[in-house]
Amino acid sequence: MSDAAQPTAAEVRAAAEAVKAALDRHLDAVERRSGEDDPAVYAAFNELAATAEAYDELLYDSYDEVTPFEIPGDDTLPAYAGPDEPSALSVLIRRDYAVVEPQRLLSQAQRVADLDPDVDVETEPGTHGGAEGLVGRSVHAALGVLFGEYEPDEIASRHKEFGLEEGDSTLWVSAAEEPSEPGEWLSIPFEQADPQRVICRFDVSAVFDEDEDEDGEDGDDEDEGDDGEDDGDELDVEDAGGDEERAGNGPSRVRRR
Repeated sequence: MSDAAQPTAAEVRAAAEAVKAALDRHLDAVERRSGEDDPAVYAAFNELAATAEAYDELLYDSYDEVTPFEIPGDDTLPAYAGPDEPSALSVLIRRDYAVVEPQRLLSQAQRVADLDPDVDVETEPGTHGGAEGLVGRSVHAALGVLFGEYEPDEIASRHKEFGLEEGDSTLWVSAAEEPSEPGEWLSIPFEQADPQRVICRFDVSAVFDEDEDEDGEDGDDEDEGDDGEDDGDELDVEDAGGDEERAGNGPSRVRRR
């Protein structure tokens, strides 16, 4: 608990009163709801979540205590602000990996380098030379050889062979009004990524496992009968208009406009 700019007891009390008032408004909206998607209920829900989160933060800052409330995260895309009729698009991809078996990585990279011993690689940061006999000593060089030899999609599908472990990954399909000029953004490829121009995105993360475990605690018996496998843990991008099957480290979430 920091001594700097701690909220006063009056501020914490006011935040608690705001939560109480938001609870009343939420219950009132639920009792008066006009349908399943009543905007008044939605607005009251968001207000309650915001006030509860503010109270939780003030309570912690002032008294080093927390509430038992779990504030749900917003899993929706921001309002779309791109062109109504996109004439170009950008596909932004990020995939994280951990090097969990360095020796396997070095061995695989050396095998590639042995087939082309004259290939120029950065065997150490800032040091270039022939790859023969050198790749197997440097993880830095091994990664350069493998990612220079294989397409990112192939590495994603064969990551275990290369001693890698998948982390989170995401793919954004972003709309544009016109194609970029050749070489225009190469020096800063991700600086202009705008969530408000995203048409759809595909996220893969182990954190979704936790969400599914929590949601399925009471329904485990319903999932039995298929050798314990869950066919929904992988996202087939072909179903969403692509031709690539992506194997993730956990369940995927597809977010579309």
